Amino acid sequence: MRMEFGLKLDVNQKLVMTPQLCQAIAILQLSTLELAEMVEQEMLENPVLELADVQADSDGEESESGESAESTLPEAESDQQVKEYLEWENYFNQGYDAGETTVSDEKTSFEGFAKSAVTLQEHLELQLRFSPLSPAALCIGGYLIGCIDDQGYLSCSVEDAAAALGVQPEAAKKVLRVIQSFDPVGVGARDLKECLNIQLDHRRIQDVLVRVIVDRYLEEVANSHLKQIADQLQVTPREVQQAVDIIRTLNPKPGSAFSSGSESGYIVPDVNIDKVGNSFVIIINDHSIPRLVINPYYRRVMRDIDSEAKKYVEGRIHAAVWLMKSIEQRRRTLYNVVGAILDCQKDFFELGPKHLAPLTMRRVADQLGIHESTVSRAIANKYASTPHGVFSLRTFFSAGVSGSGGAQLSSSRVKREIKEMVAGEASGQPFSDQTIMERLQQQGIAVSRRTVTKYREELGIPASNKRKRY
Repeated sequence: MRMEFGLKLDVNQKLVMTPQLCQAIAILQLSTLELAEMVEQEMLENPVLELADVQADSDGEESESGESAESTLPEAESDQQVKEYLEWENYFNQGYDAGETTVSDEKTSFEGFAKSAVTLQEHLELQLRFSPLSPAALCIGGYLIGCIDDQGYLSCSVEDAAAALGVQPEAAKKVLRVIQSFDPVGVGARDLKECLNIQLDHRRIQDVLVRVIVDRYLEEVANSHLKQIADQLQVTPREVQQAVDIIRTLNPKPGSAFSSGSESGYIVPDVNIDKVGNSFVIIINDHSIPRLVINPYYRRVMRDIDSEAKKYVEGRIHAAVWLMKSIEQRRRTLYNVVGAILDCQKDFFELGPKHLAPLTMRRVADQLGIHESTVSRAIANKYASTPHGVFSLRTFFSAGVSGSGGAQLSSSRVKREIKEMVAGEASGQPFSDQTIMERLQQQGIAVSRRTVTKYREELGIPASNKRKRY
């Protein structure tokens, strides 16, 4: 076989993922808060971008301008602004020189308190400082508190802590007993058994059966093998049930109520769906996203700079224009997708969550003439405020289950029926998955027992043998 080198011209078409297209796809997937952060970062990196000046015109409507409004003010108005600024400066400086305090008429925001939540270590260290301990014991206590994890358990042995500090193990154990008397009750325990016993001592519960179960049968309690415990202890299952009820009032993770140092998360709806009269109105909640314009200064200097600088400025302007187009495209796509959801889920918005209909992304994509992946990206990480509460946009997409007469019911509807059925069952005779399947079929919902088991586990409902009470 003879091999030769040569040139061949081939013409074909293919989709190339340019950086601009990747950016547009990424922007479509961002939530409102994430997009606002991304826009602020772009403003820091791209000098041609600036915030639009939103001004009220004579009709009371807002208008945007890329020019500075201050330069168009008459000289008298400019002097008046300087005077007002000095007055505000004096107002904000009041109370600092003479030690006075100023009172604000505005309501205090509680978000600052939520962001500065006290951690478990800070809470324990504060109690340690008020404890009647010697300086050496305080040093040991500080080390032990540093070894307590976020759940409230001591993550190292007392012997290792004593060796690291160069003290006797008995001294470290004595300080640990002091820490175990702190709030929250049960903190500083070395295992679950010790944690529960500390809480029982604090509540002065001396029931022998409760103590025996905590010391020897915690694994059986977790698996709801109450009859097995009763047979081994030669008591009735009802007595074991009563003891287990007491144990389940204890907190196995005493430190979980405290912040781990991260800020609290908030859900800001990306879309508001409000009912006005007999129709629904869709409002894209993008007020927190900065309005961008291109600084006109860079358009003017394009004529007076060299070719290298001109190429850089042109690139920054093109990037800014593409960013603004991508944000607007995201807004239109999100509006169209939510509009299609509203058309397909009219019963949900009119009557409530129990009337959620099955819906697929392909159906919405075909209705709008876009790709299914575009719908998936448009609803990712986004929430809608509806007359029935705040829901994730993915909530409106669920698989269908056959109902009576060939009608399709959403899986969310079936899960809600299962949850209500379990809530109304007799505690001594809980429904098995087979019984739930039969009762659903009586209501015209054709599901298999395997599907019932799957939905029950997704709802976090334990099996019937673990729900049984004696």
